[in-house]
Amino acid sequence: MWGRQSRAGLSPVAVVTRASVWAGRGFASLAGPAMGSWAAAGRRLSGCRARAALPGAPGRGGSSWPGGGRAGKLSELLQSSVAGEEEPARRRRRRPPPQEGTVLLFPGQGSQFVGMGRGLLRYPNVRDMFRVAEKVLGYDLLSLCLRGPPAELDRTLHCQPALFVASLAAVEKLNHQQPSVIESCVAAAGFSVGEFAALVFAGALDYTEALYAVKVRAEAMQKASEAVPSGMLSVIGQRESNYNFACFEAREHCKSLGIENPVCEVSNYLFPDSRVIAGHLQALEFLQENSRKYYFKRTKMLPVSGAFHTRLMEPATEPLAEVLKSIEIQKPFICVYSNVDSKKYMHSKHIQRLLVKQLVSPVKWEQTMHAIYERKQGVEFPYTYEVGPGKQLGAILRNCNLKAWKLYKHIDVSEDEEAEEM
Repeated sequence: MWGRQSRAGLSPVAVVTRASVWAGRGFASLAGPAMGSWAAAGRRLSGCRARAALPGAPGRGGSSWPGGGRAGKLSELLQSSVAGEEEPARRRRRRPPPQEGTVLLFPGQGSQFVGMGRGLLRYPNVRDMFRVAEKVLGYDLLSLCLRGPPAELDRTLHCQPALFVASLAAVEKLNHQQPSVIESCVAAAGFSVGEFAALVFAGALDYTEALYAVKVRAEAMQKASEAVPSGMLSVIGQRESNYNFACFEAREHCKSLGIENPVCEVSNYLFPDSRVIAGHLQALEFLQENSRKYYFKRTKMLPVSGAFHTRLMEPATEPLAEVLKSIEIQKPFICVYSNVDSKKYMHSKHIQRLLVKQLVSPVKWEQTMHAIYERKQGVEFPYTYEVGPGKQLGAILRNCNLKAWKLYKHIDVSEDEEAEEM
């Protein structure tokens, strides 16, 4: 049980995880003192408050792995990593008014592209983040992000860790360029796997441990996807569209083909009249062929390997649940909104339970946008930053809340600058 050791006795992985606490706090340099400390602020947003504490305070060590098995393996993997210095105690600060506050959004699978991360390598700690990732994952993630090939990067087991690291690396860029944005952050949300990055940023999960959980999640989802021919269909509908009835008839069609317990259901709520429907391929093909009957204006198959966020992902829940039991989770320092119910995470058990449930539940992103940006008339909107590859979340925000979108910015991860070899 190495999670409660003193700093002097910490294993390398414990030191790495302690040194990489986010929540408006920087990824402490693995080679020395923190190089871009993201000062924590005691803040509130609709009843959500930040807690001032030391990153290495009692009860916040590296996670305990039953029997020391995984801890031992990670310790061996990260022997070459050097501990970062612990950050000083974070002071409570005044609650910023809405116009001063910021919101960070973390993208999900489908946003990845070859070349992402090229514009981040010159910022402090980013190379260290990729070095740690290589040790945890067992392959060169940076090379895969920069050079591909695309077919390998797009595989679920690769793209999820890639998005996780690239998004948090984008936070390092933002912290370097505009530290006040990090200091005044009041809320965060992540789409699907992006929720793990949001929770690391909010101090609920340690970087290394969360990355390992993402690795397990991605591998389990890849395996579940390969078990059944399935996919995801993006749908732009109209007021007359009845998505539930369309899915019901698609399931009945599958039954007529001899498919037992067919799956076809809404898996993502994006913005008004925009849904993603996931399930058996035969069901999705039926919906495309009969799109006019259901008043669908446009349908498009998504380039993913399975029916994510449906019960076809049930086999992936146990591996993720097991790894989440073995890592330490804390209450976030700032508001983080769950994909499952669009509500704020309240405590560690809440996070542990809903991260597993998220695999088989629809992503309620439209509802989350309403929860974050709902405010009384005359109250200004916060500045919003999408940190990570792509601008999909910005496009969705524009369709959910045009006024909030006017204060949206994207943190680019692919500046046209030469990336040096590691």
